[in-house]
Amino acid sequence: MTAALDDDLRRAIEQDCAGLVNRYANLNDAGDWAGVAALYDEHGMMARPTAPDAPIVGRAAILAAFQARPTRTTRHICANIVIDVESARTARGECAMLLFTDAAVPLIGSFHDRFVLTDEGWRFAERRGSLLFQS
Repeated sequence: MTAALDDDLRRAIEQDCAGLVNRYANLNDAGDWAGVAALYDEHGMMARPTAPDAPIVGRAAILAAFQARPTRTTRHICANIVIDVESARTARGECAMLLFTDAAVPLIGSFHDRFVLTDEGWRFAERRGSLLFQS
């Protein structure tokens, strides 16, 4: 964390970025793909936990990838959210993730995020998922 940031600003950034993590889960579960894609910076990168070596780059490509998925019912549980503020415009985060679907056994993993402050507010610059346990 940069020493120049006061505690109130640091806490506000932490709250905004943690809010993105939670909003992402809720929008994803609702099937609101445009809403999910809008949480990324225009040039943001996403790597799904089930495909960590296949990054998808750019808001439009992220939207298209979500729209191409088969319909399913999901519930994402994100916990242990920790945000590390790097500056007034950048932060990093990590959270544990549990995914329930109607089509598979639960998946347990994590997300490692980079956040950036844009004209639209805080957005994901990068979101990398990984699986810890899977059948």
